[in-house]
Amino acid sequence: MKPGVALAAMSAGANIWNDVFALRAPGALATAASLHKPVVLMHMQGEPRTMQAEPRYDDVVAEVIAFLRARVAAAEAEGVADIWVDPGIGFGKTVEHNLALLNAVARIKSEVGRPVLIGASRKRFIAAIDERAKNAAKERLGGSVAAALVAAQQGAEMVRVHDVAETAQALKLWRAMQG
Repeated sequence: MKPGVALAAMSAGANIWNDVFALRAPGALATAASLHKPVVLMHMQGEPRTMQAEPRYDDVVAEVIAFLRARVAAAEAEGVADIWVDPGIGFGKTVEHNLALLNAVARIKSEVGRPVLIGASRKRFIAAIDERAKNAAKERLGGSVAAALVAAQQGAEMVRVHDVAETAQALKLWRAMQG
């Protein structure tokens, strides 16, 4: 979320800026425009230290869409061309919020008009659903793969995962089953 870090990462060979702060940091919009690289604008309620302290929404899907549309408009106005969006699974969201957003990927994609990235891999909401996965993030493989499949079924163009081979295999099988 820091423009200086993004510049250094791009200089070192990174190809995409995945910004959890959606280019709201001072200088971030101008930096993103100058990089001429894809940028992911992610929704996060609050800040990392406080985001999970009783997150509340009247309508999580509508509010995330409104936020992402506003951030896309700000980025476009600055000249950023290649923009992706991420509803921010696990970032200031309850289990119910996360599930609602995963089930609304198609709506997010349609209403925001940008490709969608979903990063649900190993998130705590999986452990909240399956207590056997609460002790270690690596115990959340099944839930992570399921979330990736739901995201793909809903039209997400990219999933951020920890277990690449297992997720890729599941997605290949799912695609084959789709014909």
